Amino acid sequence: MTFDHLNDPASPSGTSVLTPEQNYVLRTVESRDVHFIRLWFTDVLGSMKSFAIVPDELEAALTDGMGFDGSCIQGFSEVCESDMLAFPDPSTFQVLPWRPETDAVARMFCNIRMPNGQPFEGDPRHVLERMVQKAAATGYVFNVGPELEYFYFKDAHGTEVLDRGSYFDLTSLDSASDLRRDTIITLEKMGIPVEYSHHEKGPSQHEIDLRYADALSMADAVMTYKLVVKEIALKHGVHASFMPKPMVDAPGSGMHVHQSLFTLDGRNAFFDAEDPSGYRLSKVAKHYIAGLLKYAPEFCAITNQYVNSYKRLVAGSEAPTYLSWAKDNRSTLVRIPGYRPQREEACRVELRNPDPAANPYLAFAAMLAAGLRGIEEELPLEAPCEEQDLFQLSRQDLRTQGILTLPETLGEAVELLAQSELMRETLGEHIHGYLVREKRRVWNEYQRIVTPWELERDLAVL
Repeated sequence: MTFDHLNDPASPSGTSVLTPEQNYVLRTVESRDVHFIRLWFTDVLGSMKSFAIVPDELEAALTDGMGFDGSCIQGFSEVCESDMLAFPDPSTFQVLPWRPETDAVARMFCNIRMPNGQPFEGDPRHVLERMVQKAAATGYVFNVGPELEYFYFKDAHGTEVLDRGSYFDLTSLDSASDLRRDTIITLEKMGIPVEYSHHEKGPSQHEIDLRYADALSMADAVMTYKLVVKEIALKHGVHASFMPKPMVDAPGSGMHVHQSLFTLDGRNAFFDAEDPSGYRLSKVAKHYIAGLLKYAPEFCAITNQYVNSYKRLVAGSEAPTYLSWAKDNRSTLVRIPGYRPQREEACRVELRNPDPAANPYLAFAAMLAAGLRGIEEELPLEAPCEEQDLFQLSRQDLRTQGILTLPETLGEAVELLAQSELMRETLGEHIHGYLVREKRRVWNEYQRIVTPWELERDLAVL
């Protein structure tokens, strides 16, 4: 990757006047002895990208952006149109606590623009920003609170676990308590509040839940969270993995996403104490849920973007694939958490199929687009499925009962994404087209692979 410090102002305003936030960053860099500032952004698939600048370059970066070669970034651009600018968002400035206090290192997330100052349509952060602005134009703030699960392994070359614990174990079985503690302390030093942490069901599987925030701040926090988990694991000499289904005989890792719409004056638009159904859900919430259920198959290639994602989304597992909703039934795709039913601010819906390998910017944007479309179209919400454990049913049984499911494979998911007008509109032609091409390529490549399961089952007998 090559970088160019562009001296000519590239901001739409053409001015170099610093904002109070930008001035705060400059003062903090000086007072905290920061010698490197990492500029963070993601490629289309959600892999973190970064380059570092020194303090002498910071003011120019804040006002004019830093030039880089976008053709080096997966899903960004071709060589013939590769010049791009990274504009640091000063509201995301944080000193990295795992780096030394002297000669410190800080980071800021960036918005990617073209040399003419226009937002780059292939920037995932811009996709979410655009959807958040659309929600604001209709009077809503989109809040999310994800629950990210992951595994600790002895190293990155295998799946040897650190413990044989299960749900909520607090014994010697949970040998990763110190790793979780150090991770939470690091997150909080970076201004990311944590609600819960605990051992998950699988051996060496863990979960740290972030306190809800607006969607753009939370997407930044999720990217930071994943990096912090891996950095702290590395510091302890182990490997952390967000792979959706790394082991055959253990549960997969999910990213359940709690979400709600608040009005611009701070009221929860999902809450209605007089809801005749007893769920305390407003009409807005019910239309939103209907939108999630209708469009989940179309955005599944975004929330579950890898071949391995669909090894978790199988009938009989604890990852819901069934287009249904309920309050108490955790086998449905959408659940209404009922921990504090009387509190307006606690009213929310939980989407349970996403996994932590998703790009959070695109995943949150897709969910919001589906929910808003449900509200716009006033989609009716089907009856809840409270009594039946859908985990016990095969896909064939579900179809017999008229219960539709998510795609069974990445191949099926990407074709639904390709046909989706809503996702094309949400992602933009650049990202939508790239994802369809890339995921088709990956699926075609996977289909050519002969697995050990096939050889063990068939080689000797066929």
